[in-house]
Amino acid sequence: MKDEYFEANRKNWDERALIHSKSEFYYVQKFKKKKNSLPRLEQKELGDITGKKILHLQCHFGMDTLSLAYKGAIVTGVDFSGEAVKLARSLSKELRIPANFIESNIYSLQEKLTEQFDIVFTSYGVLCWLLDLEKWANLIYFYLKPGGFFYIIDGHPYGGLFDYKFKEGLRVGYTYFTGGQAERYEEEYSYASAIKITNCLNYQ
Repeated sequence: MKDEYFEANRKNWDERALIHSKSEFYYVQKFKKKKNSLPRLEQKELGDITGKKILHLQCHFGMDTLSLAYKGAIVTGVDFSGEAVKLARSLSKELRIPANFIESNIYSLQEKLTEQFDIVFTSYGVLCWLLDLEKWANLIYFYLKPGGFFYIIDGHPYGGLFDYKFKEGLRVGYTYFTGGQAERYEEEYSYASAIKITNCLNYQ
């Protein structure tokens, strides 16, 4: 069943990556001019990252990854969407910002990458897609150098439990404790665009 979850989500995110790269939400043209997509909070909390080795997990099509690299870090971005990784590599080449991008299921990453990093970084919208938080945490530990740190900024998963389509007001529509099973969703649109998604099935 987990293979089914993965394949449905991968197809969904392959399509989202192409849509997102053309959306006003991500505003790639503005990023190409500024070469920075990181909000002030992340920049402040990360501090001077010049020369630091950073592993960016679940990097989508690499705007934040390249922002970290532009600030002087040596960055590796990882995402399971082949289309996202292609877009990230294309942006890296176009903007002449060096970064390494790896296409991989996060839980299979050790088959492709074994080096350690000063910082493991991830942000916004990653937690709800993880089937095994403990395995994910162990992966982060594996990649951190002694004295390194893990940086995450995200909304709390509890926010995803509300049924926003409920007409009579806000209510909890989903369980927080799924017993290790993912919830099935079919969404016609991405959060970033009004363009319809063909591969609308996903599991969280």
